[in-house]
Amino acid sequence: MHKPCAVIPVYNHEQPLPGVVAALLRAGLPCVLVDDASHAPCAAVLRQLAEQPQVFLVSLGANQGKGGAVMTGLREAARLGFSHALQVDADGQHDLADVATFVAQSQAHPQALICGYPQYDASVPKGRLYARYLTHVWVWINSLSLAIPDSMCGFRVYPLPPTLALIDAVRLGRRMDFDPEILVRLAWREQPMRWLPTRVHYPQDGLSHFRLVHDNALISRMHAKLFVGMLLRAPMILWRRWRR
Repeated sequence: MHKPCAVIPVYNHEQPLPGVVAALLRAGLPCVLVDDASHAPCAAVLRQLAEQPQVFLVSLGANQGKGGAVMTGLREAARLGFSHALQVDADGQHDLADVATFVAQSQAHPQALICGYPQYDASVPKGRLYARYLTHVWVWINSLSLAIPDSMCGFRVYPLPPTLALIDAVRLGRRMDFDPEILVRLAWREQPMRWLPTRVHYPQDGLSHFRLVHDNALISRMHAKLFVGMLLRAPMILWRRWRR
């Protein structure tokens, strides 16, 4: 069965969100919106959007962070009977023209996690761009592989059964550390992944919740935790690869 939807974590993105939802609905994807304790104007927009057919809303009483909101959305998508979920940011930075390509790849390879490999334009903040390269190196070390070219882009189609099995078994980072950590841990479980290029644009008037110091500290702590986990798993990982 291949029954996809979109999961959108939302925190005070009432301006770009209606356009994001409209584009996804035109692409044939039902939308699961996760209100991560947004302020009142955004909450009102979310309630209005949820009046449409094929738009579902989950409201969190306290802010959980991007990772926490995404995990809530993935669980809700499975509860609603969907088999796969396209994670999409609410701020409009993802190129929704690529939705059909990602969904088609997921349908052709339903066991695989379809991951976006970002193609940035000049709008990308330089501090975030340079910090990504450090994360790339640590992801390669912690996965004992170069098979993950980018771990920070959240534009992905998750197959829900293996993804939720991991989420239910491990305490994952609940904020900006979620996107890289879940890829490394799925790689440890030999989750198939396929990579597609996708354009990423940061709108000049966009609202970013990435906190340069705090979130980089969270990501650094996450890499340290994964490094210890990699050392414990390294013999098994290398043995499995040697047997192939």
